[in-house]
Formats: sequence, C-alpha cells, structure tokens
Amino acid sequence: MSRVLKETKSLCPECLTVIDAKVLEDNGRVKIVKTCSQHGSFEDTCWSDYEQYARFEKYETIGDGISNPRTKTSKKCPYDCGICPEHKSHTVLGIVDITNRCNLRCPVCFANAAAAGYTYEPTREQIIEMMKNLRQNRPFAVVALQFSGGEPTIRNDLPELVMKAKEFGFDHVEVNTNGVRISQSVDYIKDLMQKGVDTFYLQFDGLTDDIYMKTRGVPLLDVKMKAIENARKAGLESMVLVPTLVKGVNDHVIGDIIRFAAENHDVIRGVNFQPVSICGRIDRSKLSEMRITISDVLRLAEEQTKGALKASDFYPVPVVVPMARAVGALKGRRYSEFTAHQHCGAATFIFVDKGKITPITRYANVDKFMNSLKKVHELASKGKKTQAKIQMASAIRHVSFAMLKDLMGAVLSTGSYEALGKLMRKMVMISSMHFMDPYNFDLQRVERCCIHYAVPDGRIVPFCTMNSIHRPEIEKKFAIAS
Repeated sequence: MSRVLKETKSLCPECLTVIDAKVLEDNGRVKIVKTCSQHGSFEDTCWSDYEQYARFEKYETIGDGISNPRTKTSKKCPYDCGICPEHKSHTVLGIVDITNRCNLRCPVCFANAAAAGYTYEPTREQIIEMMKNLRQNRPFAVVALQFSGGEPTIRNDLPELVMKAKEFGFDHVEVNTNGVRISQSVDYIKDLMQKGVDTFYLQFDGLTDDIYMKTRGVPLLDVKMKAIENARKAGLESMVLVPTLVKGVNDHVIGDIIRFAAENHDVIRGVNFQPVSICGRIDRSKLSEMRITISDVLRLAEEQTKGALKASDFYPVPVVVPMARAVGALKGRRYSEFTAHQHCGAATFIFVDKGKITPITRYANVDKFMNSLKKVHELASKGKKTQAKIQMASAIRHVSFAMLKDLMGAVLSTGSYEALGKLMRKMVMISSMHFMDPYNFDLQRVERCCIHYAVPDGRIVPFCTMNSIHRPEIEKKFAIAS
C-alpha cells in the first residue's frame, strides 16, 4: 500500500527534461516515481526507512538565498542555475574545479578527463575570478572553499591558488584529493599548509584493496595509509575521509571506517559517507543493485558499531541553523546558515576516549539546546539583547559534559572561527551526504542546495545540477587542447 507524501518536479534520466514526480511511502520505503512522455516511467528509492525520513522532515528550515543572483528566471529551475532568484539557500561551501585531469581512472567518477574525452583546466586568472565571485555573494560572502577536480594536486600552482584564496578572505580552504600526491611527500603537505590549506578531503572507500579494485580500478590502500601518515608527520590536524558507498561493494565496512577514524582522531576530523550518484544512463536493475540511501547508512552504522552509534544520534543538516542565527542576532552580523534540504544529509559528532566512541547526543539534548537558541534569535531580533543573552547562557544547561560545555560556550559568546575550530578538533564528525542524480532528482532539494560550484562564465551552480545537467556544457565550452 502506497501513499503520496508530496508532489515535486524531477528529471527524465534519458532526456533530462523536467517532469512531474511524486514522492511516495511504499511499505516503509520512500520512493520517487515519474513518467516521461517519451521514455516511460521511472522509480527509485530515496530513503529506505520512512520513519527516519519523517523524523528529519520536522527540521525543515528555509533560507533566504542571496540578494545578488547572477542569472534571471527564464528557463525555470534547474536550467537557470547561476544562482537564480528562485534559489533558497546561500552558498555555505564553494567549490572550484581547477582541472579535470587525474592520475587515476575511477569507474565511479563523474568528473575526469578520461571519462569526459576533453581537458578542462581553467587558467589561474579564471580561478581567481571564480574565487572573487564567491566572495561577492550577498548578504553573506562565502567563507569556505574547496579546490576539486579531477585531481587538484596535479596542478603545480595549487599552493599559490591556496594562498590567493586566503588573501581573498576564505577562512576555510580544503583540497579534495585521492591522496596519491600527498602520499609521496610530507614537504608537499607542509607547503600547502603554510600557504593556508586547512583540510584534506581524502577519497577513502575502505580498508582492503579488493574494495579499491572495484571502486577505483587499482589497489590503493597503501596510498591512503601513507597519505594519512604523511599528514600526521606534517602536523596536520584536519583530514576528512570520504567513502563513496556502493551497495554490495563497501557498505559492509561502514563500521570499520568509523572505528578507523576514531583510532586516528588526532588527524581525522570527520568521515563523510557519500552514497554513489548515478550520473549517466544505467540499466534499471543495476540501479537497484547499487542504490544506497542515507537511512541505509544510518542503519548500517548502528549495526556495525554494535549500537555505539545509533541512527537516532544523527540529525539533518539544518538542525544547526538556530546556532548561527542566535549568535548572528547578538553580534549584529550574518553567519553561514546550513539551510540545505532536510533530506540531503545527516550528521553527528563523536568523542573518542581510549578507543571508546561516544556520540555527542549522550552529552547534550540537541533538540532542547537548539530550541533555546531559537528563543535567543527571537529575543535579539526584537531588540531584547539583555534577555537574549540570559537565554543564551541558559541554553548551555542542556549540555552536560564540562569540556563540551566550555567549548560550546566559547563558540556562542565569541562567534569566532577560532573557537569553532577548537570545538571541532575535540570531536570527529560522522556524516552522510546523498548527492542526487537524474534518477532520484527532486527539484525541492535542488532549490535548497548550499554547496555550489563557481564556473568560469560567472555563474555559481548548485552541486547536484552541476553533476546531473550542467557539467558537460560548461566544461566543453572552456575545454582546452589536450
């Protein structure tokens, strides 16, 4: 028995035409169903657990977008990306692809020259203009930047680009890498750190080479381990492991990866599990075999950590918005607001003590804490600053762990990037972000995306539309002779 949860717009996976779609609950699963007049009907699972989907639903938080969109509304979403006036979230993380060349040929990759058949590599001047463009967003300039690709470390001018990013005012600069080059040189990592790199976003699919043979086509475990060890030797304290999850390939090692991150928490600040996106045509039976959803990740994390981490410990991305709004209202400024769609991602934080994993939810009542901060925002917005400060102080009572209480108090009182950094270095984030593809594409999610690519023609394009629709057109337009 199925029932309609909502109506939305989606894409035909064959022709990428915008078509009507319905999101249904069907025997405890959440599915998207749609029909293209030319290519027939399509069905895909969005969430394998309706109860988790429904729990996340109540955290919906709508943002106010940006006040200076770069494109007009003419073709309608998702073909006006640039960002257009219909977009509801500002950019939280800006991405600049600095090449599509790579030193690997991964079967699951959607962004490399070997797969594309052409070379996309913006000039230094184009990259500088893209960074400037992100910093010109209003009312909130982008403060977090990722250099990506392809494999960005292929470019020898990466350290200089990182230095430029810092000069332009990006507080946080990270490099998305497969780890090959940083596994070869501690000095290279040190150079990037000196120029301003804060984090390496390390592709990390598992702890055995049979997994890498399936996802990357070559054995890479030694490379990953050497990259982590080199980061440790260089004195880096922030690396995020990024497993691309494919059902039946590496979904059985979610718990192992979490434990590995905990064991190496002096270097590893987070794990971001990314269920595979199917960007390209695929046999429908193959789609079902490969598809894994956020609720699958949460269930498997609970099973494979034997309950040390529970599905209920995870919250959707916008749960933290009250913190940004409360501090911002008291400080008279804007902070980055994670107003992504409530079904785009899930996260929690863990503390590690002598190998034992304890999620933040054991030390803090997340809902009561965030509800207190909503009241802070309401009071401060009405000019009742004294009452708001009293309410802010009382919010901390929902945190029981002394160290966490002190660090959280510093973040709330100062609103500084440094205070946030000190807090983050005491925890390990465990998260899952399910980027969409044409099969599970939901326009309502796209309009709330807060991870955006800057591109050479002056546009700023949401992540899922970039990789589902716009990437080939943009990269071909700016392709260079190989």
